[in-house]
Amino acid sequence: MATREIISTGNQLAAIAAVDAGCKFFGGYPITPSSEVMHEMSDLLPKIGGTAIQMEDEIAGICATIGAAMAGDRALTATSGPGVSLKAENLGLAQMAEVPLVLVNVMRGGPSTGLPTRVSQGDILQSKNPSHGDYKSITLCAGSLAECYTETVRAFNLADRFMQPVIVLLDETIGHMHGKADIPTAEDVKAGIVPRKRFDGPAEEYFPYGVGDDEPAVLNPMFEGYRYHFTGLHHDKNGFPTEEIETCRKLIQRLEDKVAMHEDELESYEEFMMDDAEIMIVAYGSVSLAAKEAIRHLREDGIKAGLFRPITIWPSPAKKIKEHTDKINKVLVVELNIGQYHSEIQRAASRLDIEGLFKVNGRPISPYEIVNKVKEL
Repeated sequence: MATREIISTGNQLAAIAAVDAGCKFFGGYPITPSSEVMHEMSDLLPKIGGTAIQMEDEIAGICATIGAAMAGDRALTATSGPGVSLKAENLGLAQMAEVPLVLVNVMRGGPSTGLPTRVSQGDILQSKNPSHGDYKSITLCAGSLAECYTETVRAFNLADRFMQPVIVLLDETIGHMHGKADIPTAEDVKAGIVPRKRFDGPAEEYFPYGVGDDEPAVLNPMFEGYRYHFTGLHHDKNGFPTEEIETCRKLIQRLEDKVAMHEDELESYEEFMMDDAEIMIVAYGSVSLAAKEAIRHLREDGIKAGLFRPITIWPSPAKKIKEHTDKINKVLVVELNIGQYHSEIQRAASRLDIEGLFKVNGRPISPYEIVNKVKEL
């Protein structure tokens, strides 16, 4: 694939990626440290006939985004942790009605207002279940400036493939980092767009939710000749509310299985110096950059450390984690929270002896801290 070189920030790259991936609508509300995504979209979208709108709050922002997606547009919203909290109910609506959209969450400290201008990775568990009920979330996490672009592009394709919200996690450090990124050309991205499925048969044979047990709904854009119902209630194959026992059970099981049965399409991770590693460091987002630097220093000291970096956070690459942890005795999870992904590594590894290095004061974890922690092990 051909590439181009661009100097930008992570937040701006996420916006550029959205437009290159065919996004035509942005609905949101400014919130540190994600506001630059909205600023960039407000510049880019009008130039291509799209719409960027600042709503009165985060709730209205995602409501507008859902509406644009229902009409057939690729649609984006962006926020930080407190904004996701406000968007939670309508993220649940999008899960239940199977409306595809992308949410970029540039993480900061919390809970509540927390540390608005500082770095954190405190939204890992929130992104697994941002709304109540049973469904399977899809969450990607960028670990470089280039991935702020490529993972946003991938998110749009996955949203249309699985017909549900897809979350892209950045963090304050990587969102505001300014530097050079090698990214795919816009032409290659457009050529790789995977559009959502459409029904083109007789209207009387169209049942948008009447699909296979592990398949997403087929929702034609509104105003194009097919009639069906959107609701947040349990619904039948036409989308109309129902309390029929088996219909309700099958619906919720399908929301789970349409992702769970196709995790191979979602799994993405990076392995750095893992071939001969005797100590495995698990890190993601901006922390993985510090971990790579630490590993280089550790190797110079004769300590064979390697990095496993999940890119698809949810569903987690559990099989690959288990494969590594079955062979490696010492495992260290490094993250800017108090072990939100640490518990997932324990679960995937079926081990309780997973070490952790955590920080929650808004400051990044340095390579020096990681080196010292590994040497303690």
